[in-house]
Amino acid sequence: MFSTATAIHLDMMAPAMALRLLVVAVVAAVVSCAVAADEGSVVEVWPMPATASKGGQTLHVSRELRMTAEGSKYADGEAILKDAFQRMVTLIELDHVINGSSQGLPLLAGVNVVVHLPGDELNFGVDESYNLSVPATGNPIYAQIEAQTVFGALHALETFSQLCNFDFTSRLIELQSAPWSITDMPRFPYRGLLIDTSRHYLPVPVIKSVIDSMTYSKLNVLHWHIVDEQSFPIEIPSYPKLWNGAYSYSERYTMDDAIDIVQYAERRGVNVLAEIDVPGHALSWGVGYPSLWPSATCKEPLDVSSESTFQVINGILSDFSKVFKFKFVHLGGDEVNTSCWTSTPRVKAWLAQHGMKESDAYRYFVLRAQKIAKSHGYEVINWEETFNNFGDKLDRRTVVHNWLGGGVAEKVVAAGLRCIVSNQDKWYLDHLEVTWDGFYMNEPLRNIKNPAQQKLVLGGEVCMWAEHIDASDIQQTIWPRAAAAAERLWTPFEKLSKEWEIAALSARLARFRCLLNHRGIAAGPVTGYGRSAPAEPSSCIKQ
Repeated sequence: MFSTATAIHLDMMAPAMALRLLVVAVVAAVVSCAVAADEGSVVEVWPMPATASKGGQTLHVSRELRMTAEGSKYADGEAILKDAFQRMVTLIELDHVINGSSQGLPLLAGVNVVVHLPGDELNFGVDESYNLSVPATGNPIYAQIEAQTVFGALHALETFSQLCNFDFTSRLIELQSAPWSITDMPRFPYRGLLIDTSRHYLPVPVIKSVIDSMTYSKLNVLHWHIVDEQSFPIEIPSYPKLWNGAYSYSERYTMDDAIDIVQYAERRGVNVLAEIDVPGHALSWGVGYPSLWPSATCKEPLDVSSESTFQVINGILSDFSKVFKFKFVHLGGDEVNTSCWTSTPRVKAWLAQHGMKESDAYRYFVLRAQKIAKSHGYEVINWEETFNNFGDKLDRRTVVHNWLGGGVAEKVVAAGLRCIVSNQDKWYLDHLEVTWDGFYMNEPLRNIKNPAQQKLVLGGEVCMWAEHIDASDIQQTIWPRAAAAAERLWTPFEKLSKEWEIAALSARLARFRCLLNHRGIAAGPVTGYGRSAPAEPSSCIKQ
């Protein structure tokens, strides 16, 4: 999670910034040359598909582009596919006025979508693969999408949208380089982005915008770090005073808000992972229920000696189970300073009565919270400190969430547990000094050679801790660096760019960053640090 070392501001970077800006000009020139050199060969899709081939024909896209479903077994009763198609059409138009004529070029009339499975439940590990083909000839010409599930079809529509551009000559949408044949599937089932609504409140429309932006690079888990020591912004019907710990009356989420966010995400193929961090990072809980604090003067971690503490956790997870349908819940467990337990006479006496040291009580708390979560049907994710301190005692279905640094995943999977990689030196977005190439080159399977152990790495997650971001700057802090990690998590290892291919990769990412900007996502420049401003007047693709 967050440590004081992560609170890096741009003004602290001033000594290095001059050198970085010098490099920016060189990189921009290299990017420009790479763009010119690779115009005919680069597949301008992010993340890079597993396989892709293209031709040389340009098609115009019909102003009345249609979606058909000939041969599909998916009824689309919830209109998930229909709505996704309409969003895709809006994206490719980019708010331009489409009023031209085809001028004799072949016309793409529609997209036929075949989904082989009838269900639309977003289970973890759901098949997200797809095939996309766009022929160069036909009467009429239809693109073809084939997927096992509707969620694979959603990814195919996103890929299709990236093949289309507005043609300023014809005033129509064009699709270049037909015929296309793309076969694609994710490398990892868990491809996450963490947002933090305790350090700064994020309005619901901002959260939805983040979800939309995730789908553009095929991320599929929104890790919602809802509460922390600073604020408790969400309604808990079982314990209605908990959200007294919110920053203000208006900086809150009702349960209906949470349901709306979850459903919004699911319709876009994104699961929402809810987190309550226990027993540390929970000072805000006691604003509404002071009995959760060890004492009025020593307020966290939560009181391990009180049964009411675990009753409250049970109530929260019971309410969560009605809203957050993802199979996992995150219970934190990191950065636990147990000194309040030994400095509070009542708690200290309870420890002695039960023959526990502080470390024993920490383990007892985490394991008991795990049992409560399991009773509500959840599998548990915990931050890595729980593994580092008592990994052999964790429930064997525990997923260990790495954050402190490299080398943890290989230890976790060697112990037979599952792992999610988020090592802070590479995949923490609040570390503004980590540039996009550091995100891209961070390999979750580093030093893990055993195929059975490799399967225990579920994937990875980039983390947007919110000590220094809010609604005003979250998107330019997330993007485009999160997209670099997204390709690492989606694209087959053998198709990923190598360090010596960084110039061409930078050109591709710059184009994707421009696409995000066109779609209303305030992605920062590729060159420079995280959340940097453009260095000088220039084309988007050179920044």
